[in-house]
Amino acid sequence: MKIEEIIKAVSTVSIEKKILLNILYTQNLISEKFNEILKPYDLSTEQFNVLRILRGQKGKPANMCVIQERMIAKTSNTTRLVDKLLAKDLVTREVCPDNRRKMEVSITQKGLDLLSTLDPLVIEHEKSFGSNLTESELQELNVLLEKIRKIK
Repeated sequence: MKIEEIIKAVSTVSIEKKILLNILYTQNLISEKFNEILKPYDLSTEQFNVLRILRGQKGKPANMCVIQERMIAKTSNTTRLVDKLLAKDLVTREVCPDNRRKMEVSITQKGLDLLSTLDPLVIEHEKSFGSNLTESELQELNVLLEKIRKIK
């Protein structure tokens, strides 16, 4: 369905506006579907992102700055997210031995097990959104989206 039909536009919409509306609408659709996957596990998208970042550390702890710079949503309150994950026993937090002002966060085995459970669901979710596109269209879309982000 065209974006003009979805938003029930009554006047002509510029191509630039159509692109932005399409990106925003698609992002919301993807987020809603992803939230449906995470809901039974009492996990937010941002908490999931923190767990994935920590799993990527391969057993090494990460401080709050490292987590924040790798977050997809840069506006997330990392301390609050880590506190919620701590309450669920999905991460641990300790004072850094080299710098007592820094906190080091690590994923627990429970956190790793949860991600292992979610991995196939997430992969299926990711593949579903590319299923209507060819491999070359997926590559082209990726290049175009990266190009859009280079706007100054």
